[in-house]
Amino acid sequence: MEDGVRRSEVFRYLGYGNRVPDEETGELAEECIKELLRVSEERICVREFPVTVRDGSLDCGCFQTSSRSLLKNLGGCARVLVMAATLGTGVDRLLLKYGKLFMARAVVMQAAAAALIEEVCDRNFESWRKEYEEKGLYLRPRFSPGYGDFPLSVQKDLLGGLEAGKRLGITLTEGGLMMPSKSVTAVIGISPVKGFCRTEGCEACEKKDCPYRRSLGQGRET
Repeated sequence: MEDGVRRSEVFRYLGYGNRVPDEETGELAEECIKELLRVSEERICVREFPVTVRDGSLDCGCFQTSSRSLLKNLGGCARVLVMAATLGTGVDRLLLKYGKLFMARAVVMQAAAAALIEEVCDRNFESWRKEYEEKGLYLRPRFSPGYGDFPLSVQKDLLGGLEAGKRLGITLTEGGLMMPSKSVTAVIGISPVKGFCRTEGCEACEKKDCPYRRSLGQGRET
């Protein structure tokens, strides 16, 4: 994994689970990863905000929500990190190109791009985790809009609070989708108590029937 992309994650997004893909798929994945890394412009921003709870409603500084899932995730936290990350518009152009010319390659490219943006988030999470542990504080798992009952409607305020349009070039379509498409937002609780603190985001979602769901510990190999 010298290039930072977990092959097991690419294959999970392709629906292989823990199975090993055929040789042709493996070779195509390697080609797609190389192309993605050539055009990817990884960018990320993060801000710390206070978090307050009133009558079951959360105020995370730049957005408010009544999400029970997020409330549970942030239990005991007085502050949060709010983050956004993107691979940039070059990746979207590559996906659009193959979507018109070579559908099989486009599918593998989508999976590789999804694995890459997750790796970007995980890598930065690990850096922040070490920084906060030096202060005697501990980070909760990443929790993104769309997990459980945490609504996608918070994206506008969340991105606005980060000035993500100006700083990262992330915008929202009329339908509420982020552009560039390979972008991620998340909330990370800052806890004074160690425990319940792991890197993964997927496992925190309550949608247990998701075909792409990753079990704890899965996908960490190369």
